[in-house]
Formats: sequence, C-alpha cells, structure tokens
Amino acid sequence: MDFSISEYRAPAFDITINGKTVTAVNDRLISLSLSDNRGFEADTLELTLDDTDHLLNLPSRGTAIALAIGWRGETMTPKGVFVVDEIQHQGPPDQLIITARSADFRDTFNVKREQSWKDITVGKLVATLATRYELRAAVSEDLANVEIDHADQTNESDISFLSRMAEMLGAIATIKNGMLLFMWPGKAVSASGKLLPVITITKASGDRHAFRMADRDAYTGVTAFWLDLNFGKTRPTKITRRSRRKKTTQKKKEPASSSKEGSYLEGAEGNTFVMRTTFKTERAARQAAAAKWRQLQRGAAEFSITLAEGRADLFPELHARVSGFKPQIDNADWIISQVTHTIDENGFITGLTLEVKITDADMMPDGDDQDE
Repeated sequence: MDFSISEYRAPAFDITINGKTVTAVNDRLISLSLSDNRGFEADTLELTLDDTDHLLNLPSRGTAIALAIGWRGETMTPKGVFVVDEIQHQGPPDQLIITARSADFRDTFNVKREQSWKDITVGKLVATLATRYELRAAVSEDLANVEIDHADQTNESDISFLSRMAEMLGAIATIKNGMLLFMWPGKAVSASGKLLPVITITKASGDRHAFRMADRDAYTGVTAFWLDLNFGKTRPTKITRRSRRKKTTQKKKEPASSSKEGSYLEGAEGNTFVMRTTFKTERAARQAAAAKWRQLQRGAAEFSITLAEGRADLFPELHARVSGFKPQIDNADWIISQVTHTIDENGFITGLTLEVKITDADMMPDGDDQDE
C-alpha cells in the first residue's frame, strides 16, 4: 500500500513476524493502530491487511509480532513485541484483521496464587515477582524503600496483587520491554528517578483537540476509615542475626494507629469521596486516602489532541507543555497518559491523552510501613 501524504513526507513501518520481515505483510497493510498504555492495561496492536487475492495465511494465536514506525528517510522507533490473540477475516473486500497485545501479559502472570508477604520492602517484593517471570525490576527509589509489614495474596494473580499494592501507594505497575516497572504516575520521571524529557505541543501541530474540566462533580477530598484490632498491643521485638556470635536487637515499633478506629480526611470538607475499604491501621488509611486524592486530582482536568503528523517517539509519562490554547490549558502542567499511533491512507497521526502533572509536594510524605 502507498501511504505517501506528500512527495516529501511519507510514513514508514516495519513489521516482523517471529523475528523475520515478511514482505507480503508490509505490502498488504491497509492500516495499523497501536495503543500505548500505562499500568497493566496491555498495549494493543491492530493490523488490517488486504486479502482480496485470498493468498494470505491466517497467523496462529501466540505468534510474535514486532513493530517499528516512523517517517520515510528517518530512523524508525521500535515499539515493542506483541502476541497475536485475535484474528478476524471479513469482506468484501476481503481483509484480515489481526489483534495482538503486549507479549508480557500472557500465561502465568494471570495464574491465581496463595502467598503471604511479611516484613518486606516494595523494592524486594517487585524484584521477587520480576525474577519469577524472567523480567528486570525497576522501582522508583523512594518507593523501593517503603516497607510492607504484612500483605496477603489470596486466590489472586500477581498482576492483580501488584496492581492493588500500587493503588494503595498511589503508584503504577506495568511491564514494558522486558522490565517490571513500579513508579509514581504523573511525575514525569523514569523508574530510576531520572527526569523524562519535556515535549512542546502547539495548537498548530494538531488538527483536533478537546479539553474538559469537571468542576461540577469534582471532589474536595477523600475520607478513609480504619479499624485496628491490634491497637495497644506491643509488637514483638525482631531479632536480626548478623553472624553466629552476635545478635542485634532492633527497636520496638510503636502501634501504627493513634486510636483503635477512626477516619482520616485528605483534602477538605465538602464533596468528599468515601473509600469503601476499611483499613487495618490509621497509617494505611492515611496513605490510601492520599493516593486516592492524587488520583482524583489528576482526573479533574483532561486534555486530548490528535497530532497532524505522527510522533513515534512519544510514550506515556512524558511531561508536555502546550501553547496556543486557552490560558487554563496552556498554564497547566501535563503528563501524557495514553498514546495512540495510527497509519492508514490518511498518513501517520498520533493521538494523545493528557492529565495534570503531579509535583513532589503531592507525593506520599513518608516511607512508613504499608498495612493492608
């Protein structure tokens, strides 16, 4: 197919199947769409191929497809490996539609498990799970040292458990390019803590945009409740063996709550969001309320734009500045939360969904233990 949109500007793409470039597939492409998500929502690739001559073979489920996209005459950007999990054939005219999702989201990661996690840091927990799936772990430095006293994984997949832990902390967990990432959302930093580059988007660079601010339904704060059945009880002293000849006694930890039961408000009185879960300690309730409040603040304003010329280099978590719109839009700090690349007869375009950037002041104030 010829995707040239001008004599000088034309999309470029390379599709490899099981590690090999299949010319017939590239030549038959009618359109492709790639949705790049954050969190454990799998990235999705959809290919539509011309089969009017009925010569295409249907690929097997589980087939690995690698994709690189860009512009002709420029270096293309690899976008990862995807696994075929859905096939459609329709017509006339006859077309083959292949849907593939991130290779890392299949098979054993969804197996339900029974496990109890005690006295472990977030960094070690994520590293343990990463090793289980032959992935590399990457955890934000300030999250890696957060301690988890106790958390039960009961008839729950590792994806579900890790997502739940991330939600409690206001973080996100995801898999990208063979790495298990556990990091702050909307902070414009990589898992290692390095600042990601800032991109600039002008009104002239897009052909459609939409902005929404939900003031009418906006929450003023979040309330979380706790019931601490261990309130007033002294936690047992922990003994750490450094060597056979020496024992080190650690300091006793104070109870995690100031009272047996109560509620905590993050934000201000008014239209408050009440969390349905009753937490086991005051500390857990505070941290959960703070995490939920940050999430609601990010969702208070939404901005989306379709770039007239696609940008293969863009991905979720990049910090974006926009200009040429209304002052409320231009003055906001934005983070890309989703990217959709499309190549078809209209050329190569990129759709962006953005949310408000979270500052250091909005992050969890301490690294105390997490109690489920």
